[in-house]
Amino acid sequence: MFSRLAVVPHPPLLVPELVSGAAPETEPVRAETLAAARALASHSADWVAVGVDPSGPREVADVAGGFTGFGVDVPVALSEGATAVDDDLPLPALVAGWLRGRVGARSVRVHLVPPDLPPDECAALGARLAGAPALLVLGDGSPRHGELAVGRSDERAGPFDEAVHRALAAADVDALRALDPGLAAELGAQGRAAWQVAAGVPGAWRCARSAFRAPFGVGYHWAVWEA
Repeated sequence: MFSRLAVVPHPPLLVPELVSGAAPETEPVRAETLAAARALASHSADWVAVGVDPSGPREVADVAGGFTGFGVDVPVALSEGATAVDDDLPLPALVAGWLRGRVGARSVRVHLVPPDLPPDECAALGARLAGAPALLVLGDGSPRHGELAVGRSDERAGPFDEAVHRALAAADVDALRALDPGLAAELGAQGRAAWQVAAGVPGAWRCARSAFRAPFGVGYHWAVWEA
């Protein structure tokens, strides 16, 4: 049974080599994410992760890859001894592997789910995953905040991500389950499916830490839950 859960975003800007001269500007996002990952690693060296990608549903584990597709060959591995190579690992798996290596965890097994996975199927997957002590949940909020919005700004992005932040800060699984998939899709908040998988994990949760930022027009959420 999971007894600790960490929610983090997965933008490429987490990796310093990918942002070069912008590394100082992106450091607050990186620091929050690494702090949440360290909290997970201090609890267990072996993680289960869930992230959102159109290639889901599928599972990836015990492979290596890299960020070559993002412009720089930064290698990552999903386990310490991984020798098989997957050159097409999606971003959530790459970030999960990068975090694993940065904080010294031993392995991470990544479950990828499609962005349109219905809430009841998200909850069912969360229930099925509850067999390991540590869960890493990767997902970004809306990219439509303010003047730096990706594409166009949307006044609904603020209330949506504030509702997500309140739910994560309160470990309110009912509020997470109630998130509207249609609204999330309109706002580009693909993390919705991963958060609703987390909401389906059995347990009496409390939130040990949480944060929300939208420094580049994208909503980034962090939380650490303990059973």
